[in-house]
Amino acid sequence: MKHIKITVNDTTHELHVKPWATLLEVIRDDLGLTGTKEGCGLGECGACTVIMDGNTVNACLVLAPEADGKEITTIEGLAQGDTLHPIQEAFRERGGLQCGFCTPGIILSTKALLDENSNPTDDQIRRGIAGNFCRCTGYTKIFESIKAAAQRGGK
Repeated sequence: MKHIKITVNDTTHELHVKPWATLLEVIRDDLGLTGTKEGCGLGECGACTVIMDGNTVNACLVLAPEADGKEITTIEGLAQGDTLHPIQEAFRERGGLQCGFCTPGIILSTKALLDENSNPTDDQIRRGIAGNFCRCTGYTKIFESIKAAAQRGGK
């Protein structure tokens, strides 16, 4: 077992994990934060996207010991109580949610994009969410949601 200390959604956790455990397993199984989804388990679908030290990562590809000392944001860390984050609100209003399975990863990729560039072009949006696949849509509603979030300063 490996001792790690990670901060998830502004709460510090000290855990003993198997050296081969993934960050996704720690988030879901040890911390009970089930908003982060496992899609492919290969880092290709983006359902497990979280923000680690300001950058998006596929939590299924990060070994838990690699996250030692890092700050992680999951979808649960965006809302403030019952008040949705502006990005979440834009997705709700514009219908960018679809079935919802990929939505947490796309929203976190959107947050990282808007933190870096508050007024992205269509091409920058495409690149910003390129690692996130949605099987329910042609991405129109997702793009509309991202643009709406950008317009309201959705960092």
